[in-house]
Order: sequence, then C-alpha cells, then structure tokens
Amino acid sequence: MKRFRLAALGAAGASALCTFNAFAADPTKQQDEGWTITVAPYLWASGINGESGLFGFPPQDVDVSFNDVLQHLKFGFMGTSEARNGRFTISTDIVYARLNADIGTPRGILASNVDASVSTFMGTALGGYSVYYQDGTTFDVVAGARLWSADNRFEFHGGALDGTSASDGDTWVDPVIGAKFKANVGNGIYLAGWGLVGGFGAGSKSMWDVMAGAGYQFSEKTSMFVGYRAVHDNYSHDGFVNKVTQQGPMLGLTYQFSIAQ
Repeated sequence: MKRFRLAALGAAGASALCTFNAFAADPTKQQDEGWTITVAPYLWASGINGESGLFGFPPQDVDVSFNDVLQHLKFGFMGTSEARNGRFTISTDIVYARLNADIGTPRGILASNVDASVSTFMGTALGGYSVYYQDGTTFDVVAGARLWSADNRFEFHGGALDGTSASDGDTWVDPVIGAKFKANVGNGIYLAGWGLVGGFGAGSKSMWDVMAGAGYQFSEKTSMFVGYRAVHDNYSHDGFVNKVTQQGPMLGLTYQFSIAQ
C-alpha cells in the first residue's frame, strides 16, 4: 500500500540527512590548546529496504531509491558537531525532514485522493574517550543515545471519508555504544569510520550503524570527506513497525576552529 511506502520514504529522508563527526581535521594538533570545534554539513544518498507498517496493518515490503526520496522531500535540516578537548569528545547530530505526497485511489469510493505528510526527527548525542591518541591518529570509544521520532498524517478528500484525517507514528530512544577512528595517511589525506550498535530492547530491538571512507584536508580549518554508510533499525510498537536498512554513499564538508584555554 502506498501509505506504507510513504512511511519508508520518511525514514529514508531523515537518514539521508544524518551522520556523525568523522570528518574532523587532525585532532591531535590541538591537544594542548583547549577545545576544538568541528561542524560538518553533508549528504547521504541512501536508499531503503525492509518492512514498514502503520495502524496495525501487516508490515509491507519496501524498496525505495534515493531518487524517490528526493521527489517527495519538501524540507530538510541537519547539523552535526563535535567538541574535543584532548582525549575527550562530545558530539551531537540533529536531523529533521518532511515529505509530502498526493496519493490517488483506485476507485475513489472511500476517497478520491489522500494528502500524506511524513515528518521524521533523529537526534544523537555521544560522549567519547580516545584510547589511542597520537601521530594524527585517534581511536575513540563512544556511548550515548539516539532519539527517533516519526509522524505520519493522512487527509482524505472526496468519497465516504471526505474531510477526515488519520495519523500514526512513534517516538523512541536507543542507547548507543561503539567506536570511531581517524588516521592521517599523508599529503592531506585521512581515513575515518565508525561502528555503532544500540537499542538492546530498550527502544529498538536492535540497531547498528557503520561507515568507512576517506577525506582530504584543504586547509587547517576545512576538509572534504567521501564514504559509504549503512544503518539498520528494528523497531515495532503498538502497530507501528520500522524494520529497515538504509545504505548509500555520502559526501561531507567540514569546518574546524579552536577555543584556546
């Protein structure tokens, strides 16, 4: 059913705007200079496949490309940041996306068309500690939480349901643990990645998030990063089901500045 497809698009749209902070410039250069702040806008060109369900109906298979997401995306906002002081880091990521679609009906008995709107939010906060921290290379262990929220609204026009509306969605929090790394390889090039797991039944039944890629340092403050990311989430509650995997290439730009002690 198309409403299940739209719900999947919403999840993909949100995730297409979501990442962490592996794009930083060399963090070990500022270990004696107070806080180093990194901000990074980026794009994750992800598709989505899995199962999605609303209103207690049996979950439907979904297979949505990144082009499908772009066709329905009306508004999106994301921002990620990291604050580092020596071996200690604090990172945040905030994502919001809204998708809209006008869904036609086969016979128009219950409704001639349905206006559908999907709003999704993902916010992540992590604290980290570098267990390896020298020569332009860091290996961090991290822990924190990821907040998910999805709101699916449908307005019916024409037919027996003319003027009525329905909505379904949920909000949940996943505890998250994992590791991140970054390694300078010379000539301004660096490698970076992360692996995260979460949920553990507290929010999602299970969740994982992995990424690997490479970047190029244009200057002391700016760099570009390319990589590949895959995220899986398995959540269900009271008829709402989100059991999907999203994956695709990503491209990011970073800006870094220091706050001296």
